[in-house]
Amino acid sequence: MSAPTILILCTGNSCRSHLAEGILREALGQGYQVRSAGSKPAGYVHPLAIKAMAEIGLDISAHRSKHLDEFLNGEVETVITVCGNADQACPMFPGQVNRHHFPFDDPAHATGTEEEQYAVFRRVRDEIRAVFGAYAAGRKDEQGR
Repeated sequence: MSAPTILILCTGNSCRSHLAEGILREALGQGYQVRSAGSKPAGYVHPLAIKAMAEIGLDISAHRSKHLDEFLNGEVETVITVCGNADQACPMFPGQVNRHHFPFDDPAHATGTEEEQYAVFRRVRDEIRAVFGAYAAGRKDEQGR
């Protein structure tokens, strides 16, 4: 049996979904395929998202922004949306059993100096870490891991 795929969706696939993908992949460990995509991909991963993750020892610099259509032909067991727009635009995926919506502020819309913007990225990263850490713990409990 192949590892279940968990797909994390947001609109631009440049910040929140990549933060969540990196954090959830680390929290779950082996046995799961964790991916992210967007309904309207920005075409890049935000540099401040990469920096915020590096600060906690997670490297997402090789991630790329991709469209959710890339996953329509695969088996996706769980879809998690992290913004309202993606939640509304989310299609059903083959094999989908679970769907969750965990909304977070979009740090890409932060204003001010770079340091003020970075503070928003760090806050959202930490919020995502708390929510997805709890989600991962629940999944592990279900599996008896």
